[in-house]
Order: sequence, then C-alpha cells, then structure tokens
Amino acid sequence: MKNKKLQSMIAIGMLSSISFILMLFNFPLPALPAFLKVDFSDVPALIAAITMGPAAGILVAFFKNVLDWLFQGSQTGVPVGHMANFATSILFIMPVYLIYRKMSNKKGILVGLTMGTLSMAIGMSVLNYFVFLPMYTYFLNFPAETGSALFNSILLGILPFNLIKGFMLTAVVLLMFNSLQSWIEKQRAYYH
Repeated sequence: MKNKKLQSMIAIGMLSSISFILMLFNFPLPALPAFLKVDFSDVPALIAAITMGPAAGILVAFFKNVLDWLFQGSQTGVPVGHMANFATSILFIMPVYLIYRKMSNKKGILVGLTMGTLSMAIGMSVLNYFVFLPMYTYFLNFPAETGSALFNSILLGILPFNLIKGFMLTAVVLLMFNSLQSWIEKQRAYYH
C-alpha cells in the first residue's frame, strides 16, 4: 500500500510538472479576446483523473496553476486567472472521468470529451458572468461591464473560446488515445 501511494504521489508530481510546462506554451485565438489563451495543460490532468481517479486529476490541475502563479505571477496580485483555469480544468476533466469510468472504450472517451467540452463551455460562461469577470473588475479597477455588454462578452468571447479549446483538447486526446489505451487500462487496474 505504501509503495502504491508513493508511486501515485510521484506520478501526480510528474504530470503536474508536464502540465505546468504545457501551460507555458499558450496562445490566443484570432478574433477572440487576447486574454483568453489556449494551452494543452489539461491533458496530463485528464490522464491523471482517468488512471488514478478524480482527486489525482484535480491535484494536477491545482499544482500546475500554483506553479504557474509562482513562476509567472498574476496581473492583479490575486490569481483570478489561475482560479479560472483551475475551474476550467475541473469542468473539463470530471465529465470525462465519470463517463469513461462507466464506458471504458473509444466511444466512452469521445462521449466524455464531448460532455467535458460542453460542461467547460457552459460552466465557464456562468462562472465568468457571476464570479471571474466581476473579480477582474474589482481587482483591476476597470469599469464594470453590466447587462447586455457583459452578456455579449460571454456569448461572443468566452463561450466560443471554451468550445474551440474543448474541441482542440478533444482532438489531441483522441489522437493519443489509440496508442495509450492499453497503458491507461493497466494504470487504472493498478490504482483502483
């Protein structure tokens, strides 16, 4: 038991490091707000979740954001963007984990990734409306967007961004899945 716990801690540390490095290679999407950047750092968190369980995936997402905050800092002094990224990760990986746990095949991963994308896009739209955009407004002392301006920011910026990001993450995971499926199943059998 001690050996398995140590191995899972090492795996979480390694996946967190890989996730942090992937987070550094972020890029904006044309025609969308520049502060929204795509990165592939959720892939290691997703691998951790489906192999070792949801807590491992959440820990990888948490550690990558802590590392990025320590190395990159934040514009506001308060890591609002890192909190938003953490929420995005959880909204993406949890549906994939839950569905893949019940349907452990290519169809299961595809359905999970689709639901994860929808969960991330809708969840982040709601969270940005009620939590993250108001936090940015408060900490950066920007004039607050309200009413239709705030709604349009979400509808024309955040929602399409998260749908595109989810589609890109889905494509990367599906490309990797064929070669990793047997390894994933071995890891799941070991950790569960």
